[in-house]
Amino acid sequence: MISAAQLRARVGAFTLDDISFDVPSGAYGVVIGPTGSGKTTLLEVISGLVPQTGGTLALNGRDATRESPDARGIGLVYQLGFLFPHLSVEQNVMYGATDAAFAASIARRFGVHDFYSRSVNSLSGGERQLVALARALARKPELLLLDEPFSALDPPRRAAARREVRAIHRELGLTTLHVTHDFAEAGSLGDIAILLDGGRVLQSGEPADVFRHPKTPYVAEFLGAENVFAGGVMHEGGEAVFRSGPLAMHVAGSAVSGPCHAIIRAEEILISRATPAPSSARNHFSGPVRDIATVGPLWHVTIDVGGVPLVAALTTYSADELALAVGDTAYFTFKATAVHLC
Repeated sequence: MISAAQLRARVGAFTLDDISFDVPSGAYGVVIGPTGSGKTTLLEVISGLVPQTGGTLALNGRDATRESPDARGIGLVYQLGFLFPHLSVEQNVMYGATDAAFAASIARRFGVHDFYSRSVNSLSGGERQLVALARALARKPELLLLDEPFSALDPPRRAAARREVRAIHRELGLTTLHVTHDFAEAGSLGDIAILLDGGRVLQSGEPADVFRHPKTPYVAEFLGAENVFAGGVMHEGGEAVFRSGPLAMHVAGSAVSGPCHAIIRAEEILISRATPAPSSARNHFSGPVRDIATVGPLWHVTIDVGGVPLVAALTTYSADELALAVGDTAYFTFKATAVHLC
């Protein structure tokens, strides 16, 4: 387990402040945040390479606040690999390993065994990352810290490396903390998501909860929420309604009256070319299509609702079926439960 409570550290002018989160034993934690938010520094504090200036840090139930880096039982993989240049690939993988057979099996799983005899100076960036992953795991660490470990890999190798890391994590019951900019990676790998910005934890919890229920509009926008509106909740005819300019949305639950923000993820919205049939969805909007764009595997369709853009997402198959074009009228429908207030 990794448990940080009000952890603080300073590197030059940058400060990590009041960092608190828990990654349970055997769980896979993912740290997300913009460039310069302190993600790498956080890993270095946990590994003992950067001294903490306050707070407490517990690793696998013991107080590690004053432990030396060597005593922490950590495998650390940096984005650039940082291999030993004077050693061969095999010697790098075996460095610190106590079980040669296990280390060799790890090397084979990452495809590193195929270039054991090569000098690390001859490796590509992706190959260096694979060797660094194999070296860290070959030691059977108690804890694994990963700093953008797949960034230099091409898509097929990245997918394969992700699967192997997750599989080895499960097999060894290895508590892991992984820094990434890739939200899809965070959602597919992580049991716990930690959002870091400006040296502070903005939110942490299960990835699905963090992504679908951000605590602030800033968190929502950073995590890619397409529809974030400032407005307020009022009660009309016994029902809670969020209003923002021309938008009036039914919201679920016992929403409290007053100013707030509403967040609707694009994938929660259904799109049609005609007025939709009656359903349990309470929110209905229509307007001319102003933009159609591909975003990864999805298409984003933006309509104009009284001068306010509203964005919905659909698959390529659905986009082909609807055959919408800019200027067409589209109808958007979503449930009251799809409106998240913060």
